Amino acid sequence: MQQIWSHKLFRFIAVFCLLLSTWAIAPVAGAYNNPELLPEVQTPIIDLAELLTDVQEDLLAEDLKQFESQTGWKLRVLTQFDRTPGRAVKEYWGLDEHSVLLVADQRGGNILNFSVGRDLYDLLTRTFWVELQTRYGNQYFVRDNGEDQSILQSIETIQTCLLKDGGCRVVPGLPREQWILTLITSALGGVICGIAAIPRKPGQIVAWQWALIFSPLWGILFIAFGLGPVISRTSDWVPVIRNVSAFLIAVFAAYLTPAFNHSSTSET
Repeated sequence: MQQIWSHKLFRFIAVFCLLLSTWAIAPVAGAYNNPELLPEVQTPIIDLAELLTDVQEDLLAEDLKQFESQTGWKLRVLTQFDRTPGRAVKEYWGLDEHSVLLVADQRGGNILNFSVGRDLYDLLTRTFWVELQTRYGNQYFVRDNGEDQSILQSIETIQTCLLKDGGCRVVPGLPREQWILTLITSALGGVICGIAAIPRKPGQIVAWQWALIFSPLWGILFIAFGLGPVISRTSDWVPVIRNVSAFLIAVFAAYLTPAFNHSSTSET
């Protein structure tokens, strides 16, 4: 019995010593604050993950410098993967309330993160930054366009909105996926409106009372979710006309469906 306990104790000591030696020789990660990764020459871009080509990095760096000298807004880009300077970039770049730091990290589902100075919220709302992240940083956009375009288009959008009078409440532009969603909600609102307007009394042509009762529902779908996102993001009238057409077609289709069913039943 004593021999068994001695054997277990020996194994425990051996495992403990192995773990201790591994911890002692393991390199310090230093990911939280690692200033030695910062370049000696001041630059607005630190591309540790090498997501940008040399040409892209040079052009973007020059553009950010000119933008800062003209407007006073400081835009900085940091790409990272397994190494990051962490908090050291704040002192390196002198980030303040007039600064935006774009961090691109491939390890997450969304590669974009933004550190935004308080003064920018007067022009670009918190909703804007959330939408900017989800539009250009999601895995589908990155898969179709690449990490470099995720960075470049985000910076271009920020610059455009900072130069615009009053800034931006939402991200300009209407992606096809978002427009399709507004088209679907417009059609769904039309279906609800058409069903509500179906006559329920003899001699009645349109049940206006029911259509008005359900107006908050189909109105939200058509106006708030169907037309609102389109009008606020683009001045193009084509998607507006398409959404209105989808709404009207859905209204008449839902309204006339009972008439077709009744006609078929009568013939039978």
